[in-house]
Amino acid sequence: MAGDAEQVADDGMNPRMCAVSRETFEADRLIRFVADPAGVVVPDIRRRLPGRGVHVEAKRAAVELAMRRRLFGKGLKREAKVPDDLADVVDAALDRAALGFLGIARKAGQVVTGASQVDAAVRSGAAIAVIHAADAAADGLRKIDAARFAAAALEDSEEIPIFRLWQSDQMGLAFGGNNVIHAAVLGGEAGAAFLKRLEALAGYRGESTVGRASPGT
Repeated sequence: MAGDAEQVADDGMNPRMCAVSRETFEADRLIRFVADPAGVVVPDIRRRLPGRGVHVEAKRAAVELAMRRRLFGKGLKREAKVPDDLADVVDAALDRAALGFLGIARKAGQVVTGASQVDAAVRSGAAIAVIHAADAAADGLRKIDAARFAAAALEDSEEIPIFRLWQSDQMGLAFGGNNVIHAAVLGGEAGAAFLKRLEALAGYRGESTVGRASPGT
């Protein structure tokens, strides 16, 4: 019954305490962990798995610290087997979640690719985020940075976030095209949901989403 009650709470945005820092965060800033039937600790990214859970701030460093301090067994109140690569397992799960919502956003027409299309989406105010390949050339980054700056100045608002989470070959596979270097997420329900998963993945990896993507600007 206790597990059921916890599950109901996790379905909402109820604040939870991080097992590492003991600070309280909203649910979407934490990763919930449970033990599977074999007692192996697994991440519950969607917060839907049954049973007692342990919450850790959604940062790789926090997960690694929880592993070193053996906090999972304490929180789960049972003998727990913690995989040596648990931090990588979490990264992969967050990556899959982001790519899953990318597919939804693409079907909804809320993602565009290509430097010129991204530039136009940013300048028009339609874009809510920009994604660059991690190996994108500096010249292309500078041009889109300029578009982000111009759009923010025109609207007297903050520049939209940038993400550099995947290499160009990964971008091509994910976005369904060859040589995809630049993409923009457009406003809308599907685009907003995709952006939320991008933020979760970038936050876990400790990557900044503000400022300029191009060096020396």
